[in-house]
Amino acid sequence: MSEWLVLTLAMGAACAVVLLVVVLRHWRTSADYDASETPDVMEYMTMMIGVVYAIVLGLAIAGVWEARSAAQDHVRVEAQALHEVHERVRIYPAEVRDRIRGDVRAYVGHVINTEWDRMAETGKLTPRGDRLLERIRHGVTDHEPESDFEAQAYQPLVDQVAIVDDARVARGDSAEPTMPGVVWFGLLTGGLVTVGLIFALQIRRTARELILAGLFSALIAFLLFLIWGFDAPYSRGIAATAEPFRALFPGVGD
Repeated sequence: MSEWLVLTLAMGAACAVVLLVVVLRHWRTSADYDASETPDVMEYMTMMIGVVYAIVLGLAIAGVWEARSAAQDHVRVEAQALHEVHERVRIYPAEVRDRIRGDVRAYVGHVINTEWDRMAETGKLTPRGDRLLERIRHGVTDHEPESDFEAQAYQPLVDQVAIVDDARVARGDSAEPTMPGVVWFGLLTGGLVTVGLIFALQIRRTARELILAGLFSALIAFLLFLIWGFDAPYSRGIAATAEPFRALFPGVGD
């Protein structure tokens, strides 16, 4: 099921439940009930709970967005370092250069075609990706420079391979959901409490109040969906992509 369809259904369901409860509550209320009398302390508590929940939602959105941005940065750094290795080996003998470039392109193709899907489904990297990176490392480090020019390029190439390794590990670490279960429990419970406080304000069945109640509940559902969408940086609709690999290695993985 599409994430946007889930969002639409969640927002629609939230609106429907709130409006249904308001209508049923108004229908069951006696005719002499005064809906305009809400204790001041109730209004104050409702306002404070809403403010606290808004702050928590804002912090949660900022946290998952920062994690998603960091995940995309890991991909960009890894792809850029691989591109540097691919280009800097041009000074090596043709046999060594072609072998290393072939290993780099094989690694990139594996990441785009296989590992990315595996990472999105399980949150884990693949053993084959580790082996392909090890081949790149051995190809770079096992070559003995034959000239001063190659000797000057040797250490920077080794450093770039180390950057690839670090970025790969960071990509694997950031593949799992960011928000722990207890935080999700707090967000969902807080959302239910905040929406439930609508009824404590004794709203009436006027069109204006019903529209505001529905929009408020839909907004809460949308913000929770936004957090859920950013929570797994590589696996959901609003996810980090493998575009840096495709941009720097056109044709690989197609």
